[in-house]
Amino acid sequence: MVETGVGTGIEAGIMGPAAAGFVLGFSLIMAIGAQNAFVLRQGLRGEYVLPLVLTCAISDTILITLGVAGFGVLIAANPSALDFVRYAGAAFLFVYGAMNFRAAMKGGDALEEKGRTVGSLGAAVTTCLLLTWANPHVYLDTVVLLGGISAQYTPTWAFGLGAAVASFAFFFSLGFGARLLRPLFTNPRAWQVLDVLVGMTMWAIAAKLIWGM
Repeated sequence: MVETGVGTGIEAGIMGPAAAGFVLGFSLIMAIGAQNAFVLRQGLRGEYVLPLVLTCAISDTILITLGVAGFGVLIAANPSALDFVRYAGAAFLFVYGAMNFRAAMKGGDALEEKGRTVGSLGAAVTTCLLLTWANPHVYLDTVVLLGGISAQYTPTWAFGLGAAVASFAFFFSLGFGARLLRPLFTNPRAWQVLDVLVGMTMWAIAAKLIWGM
C-alpha cells in the first residue's frame, strides 16, 4: 500500500535508530583510553594524523558491523574467548606505558624536536592497530554492547550506522583538533606531563584488564 508521506515515515524510522546509535557510540568512544591517548599524542605532534584516525574509525566500524550482525551474542556466550586477548593486551599496554614514563623522565624535548624524532608510518599504524584490536574492552563496547543494544532498534543497520558515524566524528575531531593545543606543547614540561598521563592511562587499563575485567 502506497501512502502520501511514506518517504518521510521511512526517513523518520531510520533517523531515530541512527541518532540513538550516534549518541551511545560517541559516549562510549570518548571515554579516555589507550587508543584515544595515542591519537591525541600523534595529533599534537602532527604525525600521520589522517591514517591514524582512519585506522581507528574503520576498525570501530568493522567491530560495530560485527556486533549488529549478531557476533556480540556469540562473544557474550563464550567469555573465555577473550582471555588470550585480555592478557596479551595488558602486557602490551604495560610496555607502552613504561615507554611513556621513560620519555617523561628523559624530558627536555619541545614540540618541534618531537617532530624530528618521528617513527615510520607503518610503526605508527601498527601501534594504533595493537592499541585497538588487542584491547578486549573495544570488543565489549562495540561488538557486545552496541551489538546487543542494536537489537532493540529497527532497522538495526541504522543504529550501527549512527554508531560508526560517531566514531569517525570523534576521532577526526580528536586527531585534527589536537592542533589547537600545540602552542602549549612547545613547552617541554607539558610533554612530560602528557607522557606521565598517557603512561598512567596505559597502566590503569592494563590493571583493569587483569584484575577488574
